[in-house]
Amino acid sequence: MSLNYYQLFDLPPIFNIALATLETNYRKIQSEAHPDRFVTASSADKLKSMQLATLANEAYQTLKNPANRAQYLLTLNGINATNESNTSMPADFLMQQMEWRETLEDASMASDILTLQALYDEMLAAAKGLAADLAQLFDEKKDYTNACETTRKLIFIDKVCADIQQAIEHLD
Repeated sequence: MSLNYYQLFDLPPIFNIALATLETNYRKIQSEAHPDRFVTASSADKLKSMQLATLANEAYQTLKNPANRAQYLLTLNGINATNESNTSMPADFLMQQMEWRETLEDASMASDILTLQALYDEMLAAAKGLAADLAQLFDEKKDYTNACETTRKLIFIDKVCADIQQAIEHLD
């Protein structure tokens, strides 16, 4: 029987998880699976500890990030948020996407770090709002259809945030 990421860290399968518990349980598993503890162990035990450490890393990275956590929760409920047949977005969000991308492009071309930073802050605020929406959609309403759409928005925002950071680093 393979554990899902929530079971691995002894967490309930909800969006609004206790990040401190995730961190504590992750560190505990990493400590238990550390290679130094298996120096004299059999090859099979060394392999099992390495596999556990790898699984714990992957699970931790997934559950720590709100967009990845939402995507994983949808997967546990049989929904692929990034499936090609599942890409419709509301027109207002599509317009917002275009504005954000345009601002990013213009500010990058103008080497305008202040505008990039302001855009980044705006995107983080939008992401925070979407994460709050996801907590309600998953944990209270069990509304996976709207959670899927909100997850796709959050994935987009994460991507733009990464692009903004890259643009800022390029200009620094």
